[in-house]
Amino acid sequence: MRVKDAVVVITGASSGIGRATAVAFARKGCAVVLAARGQEALEAAARDCERHRGARTLVVPTDVTDVKAVDDLARRAVERFGRIDVWVNSAAVTVFGPFSDVPLEDFHRVIDVNVMGSVNGARAALRTMRKQGSGTLVDVSSVAGVVSQPYAHAYVMSKHAVRALGASLRQELRLAGAGKIHVCTVLPAVIDTPLFQHAANYTGREVVAMPPVYSAERVARAILGVVRKPRREVVVGPMGRAMVLQSRTAPGLLERAAARQVDRTHLADEPAPATHGNLHVPAPGAGSVDGGWGGRRGTALRRLAVAATAVGVGAAVGAGRRIASR
Repeated sequence: MRVKDAVVVITGASSGIGRATAVAFARKGCAVVLAARGQEALEAAARDCERHRGARTLVVPTDVTDVKAVDDLARRAVERFGRIDVWVNSAAVTVFGPFSDVPLEDFHRVIDVNVMGSVNGARAALRTMRKQGSGTLVDVSSVAGVVSQPYAHAYVMSKHAVRALGASLRQELRLAGAGKIHVCTVLPAVIDTPLFQHAANYTGREVVAMPPVYSAERVARAILGVVRKPRREVVVGPMGRAMVLQSRTAPGLLERAAARQVDRTHLADEPAPATHGNLHVPAPGAGSVDGGWGGRRGTALRRLAVAATAVGVGAAVGAGRRIASR
């Protein structure tokens, strides 16, 4: 579809992938509706968008677990701009911890935001798009929706569920003959966002971005790409594509290697107190696209990953690099 002048609704737009995506669409001359829980961060994100061609914006503070709030988000978007051409489900939270140590209220919250938030968004978006006869729904899943990992059970479950939701919706729309309504799923690898600083954490160790880390802007470009030319699923990042391929060809090897890699490079040696993170209360402040994982700290983490690989931890991941380079 033609992206310029499209009306785009983005949940999770206050930081990370959602915010990068909002700016990317604003640069293309789109009207952008920004939704998340934090008012201050949403307004800062809107200002980022308005710097590009004076993009039209609408800020709607929204908790995606509240179905009435999500319905109101869709209603306000249509009232302001007349339609919804693109809806991006990007809102997500996470919790790290041994399975038995994660409070059930936190486990439930991750599922509610990541899964039911996507369900609520899809219902609101598709209701409008069916009336229009066209539109594109983009769900942001994760490589973790294909390749599982330890200590992040709720997040991994949720991203598998988001991927499954997209597949089921595509089937249903096809059966209904709604050929001008598209459902696309984007599966990023590890992305430089504040997700890891915002995570609930019960591991006793600091959570860091596991290298290699890709930019949020890279995911935003992928989302723009599937809107222009719809595709079922798109994996973002060469390492992510290699791991998805390995999940089909050597799943047992990848499962063992990924577990060790997560333990060695996703959790640092520095101690960290138990925290609910931003699960129940939005992070304060103006928010940001990146989490600072691409600078000096990112370089140090990449060196740690290389060291881990040298002692055999990254055997399958190393094979994935070779596959990705072919």
